[in-house]
Amino acid sequence: MAIRFDHKPGLVIYLTAGDPSLDATREIALAAIDAGADVIELGVPFSDPLADGPVIQRASERAVARGTRLRDVLKLAKEIRVMRSAAGLVIFSYLNPILRYGMAKFADDAAAAGVDGVLVTDLIVEEAGEYLSEMARVGLAPIFLAAPTSPDERLEAIATHSKGFVYAISRVGITGTQQSLTSDAASLVARIRRYARLPVAVGFGISNAEHVAQVGEFADAAVVGSAIVELIEHSTSETAPGAVARFIKGLRLPQAALAR
Repeated sequence: MAIRFDHKPGLVIYLTAGDPSLDATREIALAAIDAGADVIELGVPFSDPLADGPVIQRASERAVARGTRLRDVLKLAKEIRVMRSAAGLVIFSYLNPILRYGMAKFADDAAAAGVDGVLVTDLIVEEAGEYLSEMARVGLAPIFLAAPTSPDERLEAIATHSKGFVYAISRVGITGTQQSLTSDAASLVARIRRYARLPVAVGFGISNAEHVAQVGEFADAAVVGSAIVELIEHSTSETAPGAVARFIKGLRLPQAALAR
């Protein structure tokens, strides 16, 4: 299991696989890991990404238009695993592509690719029996989303069945950057900790160093997605890896300043 957070807070970096190309995503992921990302989430592009804001929707549309499929994302994951063996690696997908691929085949191929965990964004824990069985069979970490609106019973079930980390959504709604974190994030993490001993990562709207520092006060890791995907959107395949690496290094500047 390579999912661990050696920094405080850890950094989980989301990338839409295949945007702007699979080769570019590989180079961006490697640059992100070298810049300090603890975990890479490889997003499987999907034609109907309802939980995502406009930035990730556009990236998904571009990747789908280029023909990126789940099998391509698994191949990409294997390449990253070979080149950066110690990095955490998570497949982030909607349920439909996995069902079309075949749940058992997906579990086998994800494990063979060296993936550490899987997050299925539209699969709730109460309906995840087959998924949990297949993840357990091949030794992959099932990761679930916990929202501020999740009742305690669901949080307890998420804590019981999760491995790797719990992904706490900082607000209700879709992905995207925001100006400041809501108080919902800290209270949700406190509720999750009643039931879970796993690390808790906070995502949705984390977009700058101040956000990361705030998350570090009450959670174990910050998930940065839309800000990275938007940066890639405004870069070229050649410049994106360097731009993402500089951005990630900048996310830790307040912590570095405090340490001196």
